[in-house]
Amino acid sequence: MASRLGQARPGAVPSGAVVGSCLAEPHHDTGPSYLVGHRVPGAVLTARLWVPAGMAPEQVVLRQVVDGEPAITLMKRVSHHEDGSWWHGPVRLVNPLNRYRFLLLEPGADEPYLWLTAAGTVNHDPADATDFSVLSEDTGPDWVLDAVMYQVFPDRFARHTDPSTRQAPAWAVPHNWLDEPPVAGDATAAAWYGGDLDGVIDHLDYLQGLGVNTVYLTPIFQARSVHRYDSVTFEHVDPLLGGDEALERLSRALHERGMRLLLDLTTNHTGDAHEWFRSAVADPHSPEASFYAFRKHPDDYAAWLDVPSLPKLDHRSSLLRDRLLRGPGSVTARWLTEPVNADGWRTDVANMTGRFGQVDLNHQVAADMRATMAEVEASTGRPLWLVAEHGHDASRDLEGTGWHGTMSYAGFTRPLWSWLSDPDPADALTWLGIPTAIPHRPGSAVVRGVRSYHAHMPATSVARSMNLLSSHDTPRTRTVVGSRDAHLVAATALFTAPGVPTVFAGDELGATGRTGEHSRTTIPWALAPDGTQHHTELADHGSWGPVDRAVLERYQQLSALRRALPALRRGGLRWVHAGDDVVAWVRTHPAGDVLVVLARGAAAPLRLPLATLHACGTTAQTCFDDIEIVYGEAGTLNLSVLGPGSAIIALTPAVPERGPIH
Repeated sequence: MASRLGQARPGAVPSGAVVGSCLAEPHHDTGPSYLVGHRVPGAVLTARLWVPAGMAPEQVVLRQVVDGEPAITLMKRVSHHEDGSWWHGPVRLVNPLNRYRFLLLEPGADEPYLWLTAAGTVNHDPADATDFSVLSEDTGPDWVLDAVMYQVFPDRFARHTDPSTRQAPAWAVPHNWLDEPPVAGDATAAAWYGGDLDGVIDHLDYLQGLGVNTVYLTPIFQARSVHRYDSVTFEHVDPLLGGDEALERLSRALHERGMRLLLDLTTNHTGDAHEWFRSAVADPHSPEASFYAFRKHPDDYAAWLDVPSLPKLDHRSSLLRDRLLRGPGSVTARWLTEPVNADGWRTDVANMTGRFGQVDLNHQVAADMRATMAEVEASTGRPLWLVAEHGHDASRDLEGTGWHGTMSYAGFTRPLWSWLSDPDPADALTWLGIPTAIPHRPGSAVVRGVRSYHAHMPATSVARSMNLLSSHDTPRTRTVVGSRDAHLVAATALFTAPGVPTVFAGDELGATGRTGEHSRTTIPWALAPDGTQHHTELADHGSWGPVDRAVLERYQQLSALRRALPALRRGGLRWVHAGDDVVAWVRTHPAGDVLVVLARGAAAPLRLPLATLHACGTTAQTCFDDIEIVYGEAGTLNLSVLGPGSAIIALTPAVPERGPIH
């Protein structure tokens, strides 16, 4: 359980060590160390390619698609070392999205004709979909790259006001604060615990102590459930949460601390009690009747997953788009301006928004929201974030002027779960809708999947996507992986992978949950002498059982490391090793590369020649649990893997570094 900080210990390298399995591959990424230059339309960037020893191409070709037609450039070898060579070539930012790849030509070699794309090397001509891709203009908010986000389900985080002083609506079933949440069924939407927005304000010291600088609230508009995805209006915050004034107080409190606020908007549907839907049902000739897809008025209409209480919005209606998405009078704009001044939207079921049968206006919805947010940015000077909920492949929705990023269930959560899952659970969970237990995959398969997925989208979209170990819609990670050891390994991945680390409230305490609804646990704040919830102190037990303070401490450590190391926030990514039980990568950045090693169990020692990492040593090492660094022969970094654990190692750049730019 201990973390070991400081210098690695000397000693003999254990026998049977394996060299990083990915180090023999050529490498390029679109981070600032490998794609150099200011990214504005018309700029010419320098692409740097590392070709390791063992490969000796006579020529390297850079193929970029410009205006729909391939353009060929012969790259220059700018430096050669014992361990490999550096090649440079130009990437022109001509189109909004620019795609390129490399061809290594080595006559007489086993693989004389080898393409390198963002998905890796192949000896055949691949489709363009996995080419490296870069936007001509990165208009996404810069602050997101430094964000550590905390997801709050408002009913369950903290309560400032005694719920007995509030009138519960007819749909609500009051619960005691430490009651276990319902697992499934209608009871999940009615279980009211009494959390409110002033309760979030009360605990901002706790969040900042965790390293959080951005708070994401699930829906806060008035509704007929605790999840509030069945809104009855977009005009007011639910009085159960404190009303509009409470949201204004929370936003001010966050901004005074230099923190930010992300709100949740449902653009795909409303509740059947929503004021728009009531008008639409009452009068087929009303303006609001065009807001919904009626097959036969008033009872037959499209609904989210055919749930009648969640009628689907029809974005063919220009008036709907004006009210919801477009311009300063829209719902989108209203909550991003005075007096709330939220910093962006997470869009619920964004993958389904605007899509119904033969109608597909999804990209138009995203573009409308983004354009409105750009208007707010221009008038306020505040960069805003637009992130989409998406449970599977979001790549085709992230290439235009819409969503900045997505909730990376497909690119982070599910792959990590399938690597760290409990291989022998007492009661198996289903695989997020697939009728099978969560698989237990080797690291090599998981890495292949992640590389392929991320290769289909610009790295800027990956960097502005939310990485989650779990959320209000999934089982808790602790339940999926089955142990503290595996949970801690997952936490290291969360804070070191490209993307925004997003902590679902309670994960940092070891909370458990079998379904998304069961995972909506309350935070067990200790009680102050007057009976109110203490602002910073935690009780020893939550509704799930003991509070795991060791996990809380680890989250705090990892958040601090992320703040301290620019590569973890803003770097590219180079895969180093993909073994069954050990996975390693380097976050590449001009300020210094950082090596990350994850182990789900004991494995053969990992041997990493420093020169192949473009390093001559280490400047700092943090080894957690059962991983240790052992220096053997000069110039080699050796990691002893005795069991589950992780390591974060800042590398000292080698001299010469990555070759001159000519």
